[in-house]
Amino acid sequence: MNTMLVVIYVVFAVAALITLWRIVIGPSILDRAVASDVLLTEVMCVLGAEMAINHHTRTLPVLLIIAAVGVFGSISIARFVARRDQER
Repeated sequence: MNTMLVVIYVVFAVAALITLWRIVIGPSILDRAVASDVLLTEVMCVLGAEMAINHHTRTLPVLLIIAAVGVFGSISIARFVARRDQER
């Protein structure tokens, strides 16, 4: 395995653990939503780095699906929070 890829995996693993901590602790739903977006972005960065280092594009569809899930999830959470704020 490439040394650069191992370094990238370690750095993003530490960042993912910190992000998971924020998802678990919260304190609000918006904090959890932002942390989940950060986690999806970290996964996308790892996949993109792996593609660039190994010179392939096999995981490009996975990147596109992850990006779409992140966008639609953020929009859904924003609409839910906006509706909840209007009811108060």
